[in-house]
Amino acid sequence: MNGNRFGRLFQVTTFGESHGDAMGCTVSGCPAGVELSEEQIQEELDRRKPGQSMITTSRGEPDEVVINSGIQDGYTTGTPLGMVIQNKDARSGKYEPFITAPRPSHGDYTYSAKFGTRNWGGGGRSSARETVNWVAAGAVAKQVLEQSEYDVTVKAHVNQVGDIIAPEVTFEEMLEHTEENDVRCAHPDTAEKMRDAIDQYQKEGDSIGGSVYFECRGVPRGLGAPRFDSFAARLGKGIFAIPAVSSFDLGAGRETRAMRGIERNEDWTFDDGSFDHIESEEGDPVPVGNDHGGVQGGITTGQPIFGEVTWHAPTSIPKTQETVDWETGERKEIQVVGRHDPVLMPRAVPVLEAMLHIIILDFMLLGGRINPDRLDGQVGEYDTPYHPSSPVNDPADAETSAETIDE
Repeated sequence: MNGNRFGRLFQVTTFGESHGDAMGCTVSGCPAGVELSEEQIQEELDRRKPGQSMITTSRGEPDEVVINSGIQDGYTTGTPLGMVIQNKDARSGKYEPFITAPRPSHGDYTYSAKFGTRNWGGGGRSSARETVNWVAAGAVAKQVLEQSEYDVTVKAHVNQVGDIIAPEVTFEEMLEHTEENDVRCAHPDTAEKMRDAIDQYQKEGDSIGGSVYFECRGVPRGLGAPRFDSFAARLGKGIFAIPAVSSFDLGAGRETRAMRGIERNEDWTFDDGSFDHIESEEGDPVPVGNDHGGVQGGITTGQPIFGEVTWHAPTSIPKTQETVDWETGERKEIQVVGRHDPVLMPRAVPVLEAMLHIIILDFMLLGGRINPDRLDGQVGEYDTPYHPSSPVNDPADAETSAETIDE
């Protein structure tokens, strides 16, 4: 199977199935000298894990990460990071009726048609459980960015559930309020309405879609390239890889289809010191607006990168549906009974943020903003604060020893 690796220099390769023994990923291209906190990786995983509230699946996964390689004395060494998250609460029995009778709108039939077999428990490799790997890798990328000289900040929040739309909020409000409620909406009053609506859909045995707004501040200008490796193209690839994403808007997005050229085009002016959140100095050319979402010609402008991602309603619902069994030739009436999310966006927020961190770091490594070999950029310097120290005295029972030569 192809398609299990993402990134050019900061490469993430993942493995695992929803009901398999474990999930995991290998991160290649993480610079050496990053003080990597396993606790911070776990914090991000805890934001994504199931069972956080009544509006998420009740599957009881602790999602505890173990780092098996790539660090020495708490610092990255430049070698691949290997991370594993064990599956602890897989219950495959409820998926047996669907082995040869595909669930409506899932990947069951297409997967079997492509490979002639599949891991059917919990959706196997097609399950959103696989995004636990992305969050772990994204947490590594986030720490690299935080310890670099750049002040990159990424945040997202749920701005729509069904027909309930949150009013626009500031970036500061997103940082302050998003994690205060189960819905992860940065507008508290709207979050309550969203929660009530989700509860109602859940009582009816149904699910609902919605959207997440994201914003990235502090991303330097000059990242990306025209055409196939443009910043926008890589955003699209990464975001559409997230399960159940049905559309993605960058900047003004779909609104631009009704805009004249003179309306969307943004004049240039010189930075007079009043342009906040733009990587520029006084006298630099800067666009007056930002309908383009921080990207022009496939390359970042230094302005905030923002957009909106839409998720369709979760396909696993307990309402009665129809399918066919290709093994028996029968039409069947089925109910997908199990532990499923009635809405995807709240748990998708950390997944989206992780993907954004991965993409931004990869472009910063490609663009030479961060040294791909080592975070401190001190090429050739070997005596560093994060290099392992030699013991002062060799143990008496050591198999080998080094003795000081008297002058």
